[in-house]
Amino acid sequence: MESNIIPILIFIFWFFHIQQRFFYYLYFWQVKTYCLDRFFEEIKRNKNIVFPKICTPVLILLFLLYLSVSNVLTSYLLAIFYLILGSYSFLLFLTKKWRFPVFTKKMIVIFAFGFFIWAFLSFYFWREIVFFILFFELLLPILVFLCVESVEVPAGLLRRYFMLKAEKKREKFKDLIVIGITGSYGKSSTKEFLYTILAEKYKKDKILKTEGNINTEIGVANTVLKRLNEDHRFFICEMGAYKRGEIKLSCDIVKPKIGILTGINEQHLDLFGSQENIVKGKYELIESLPSDGKAFFNAKNEHCRNLYQKTGIQKFLYGEDAAFPGGENILGAMAIAKELGMNEEEILRACGKIENKFPGIKIRKGISGLNIIDATYSANPDGVLAHLEYLKGLFGKKVIIMPCLIELGEASAEVHRKIGKKIGEICDLAIIITKDRFKEIKEGAGEKALFMENPKEIFEKIKSFCQPGDVILLESRVPSQLINSLVRYGEAK
Repeated sequence: MESNIIPILIFIFWFFHIQQRFFYYLYFWQVKTYCLDRFFEEIKRNKNIVFPKICTPVLILLFLLYLSVSNVLTSYLLAIFYLILGSYSFLLFLTKKWRFPVFTKKMIVIFAFGFFIWAFLSFYFWREIVFFILFFELLLPILVFLCVESVEVPAGLLRRYFMLKAEKKREKFKDLIVIGITGSYGKSSTKEFLYTILAEKYKKDKILKTEGNINTEIGVANTVLKRLNEDHRFFICEMGAYKRGEIKLSCDIVKPKIGILTGINEQHLDLFGSQENIVKGKYELIESLPSDGKAFFNAKNEHCRNLYQKTGIQKFLYGEDAAFPGGENILGAMAIAKELGMNEEEILRACGKIENKFPGIKIRKGISGLNIIDATYSANPDGVLAHLEYLKGLFGKKVIIMPCLIELGEASAEVHRKIGKKIGEICDLAIIITKDRFKEIKEGAGEKALFMENPKEIFEKIKSFCQPGDVILLESRVPSQLINSLVRYGEAK
């Protein structure tokens, strides 16, 4: 009887633990947009994702013990091991710290495929439950990878079909003026500014734009297929990329007449492979413009200035007179609007209606009279530095909460030193929530930089350090639990 109970207990605790890991891997793949390059770059940065420091050696040892010594001994040790892991997973579940993917149609298929594999293997190995548990635990990352890639093959073919379908639909709209927007930063803000300005002269139903952070080739294709109609005169299309060739795919679909490069930096250097590849990848937008097209370049960015010099079609520099960080994005939108037939009075009137509600940054009221600058939409080196520069002109203590930036390749160390130096000049406190480049940030920021990763501890630190009127800058992927703790009471008023 006892020999039957132990495997059952092991299975129960293991099942709870393995569900947590399974959901986390699905979430992780989804965050990395199912991109193999992005997955492996993150693994190089943090091997614990696939091979936890403590669990993996223990599991390998137990597996070898199972094969060579005693099934009974292994069962007892495994029961203790999974009692600890299962209890910890249950505690994380109760405190809402499990990571779940968003269950899109694609994710549902991946989840169902993974669950089918688990059920099949459970049935096949039910007489050797200890072997199955050890085997499945060690191979779980590979099994999830196979599930994702198995779905990616037909999904890739389906994407190509929709892209060709969108391209054919676009060809029917001969008079549509497409404005392509790309860059390492400033894309979404420029898009929203341009939309607001154009809407001053043209009805909003005449203007189509990609919504939110949709900027991949399939996102562009879906926008064309689902939303483009005969009433549209302009299409403002944001274009993003993780490697060379992706912006060209978007351009092949929408055929831009106007292109704007908002700025180029080290963002996604790991994925592109080199800074030169990033520059060439972004320039695909300008290369896709027709001979009578118009190209706009951010004059405050060195890479953009260099590309301006080599461009043969009609070209414009903008942003030289930007008086505040990110101001060049408004100036870029104004320059395009002028070329599209709007006069100065119309443009200035439209700029007066621009509100601080764009994806790049939100000003929010926090608890105890704190001012929260929410820049968690995305993060890149220039954006972080610009937001820190913005802090300089504000009153009160200044605090930044941020993780280390990712996918910066060999430039990562120097970028984080530069950010640390700027933090040291402007902030009173910096809370860094990931550890991989904390050392470099601290080199510049000194004692102002703290490493903290527990949202509750960070919240308590903020409460004890800050006074009403102080400013908290939230950069990049800050835990939602912390954001909610800082802003929910203030926003509820």
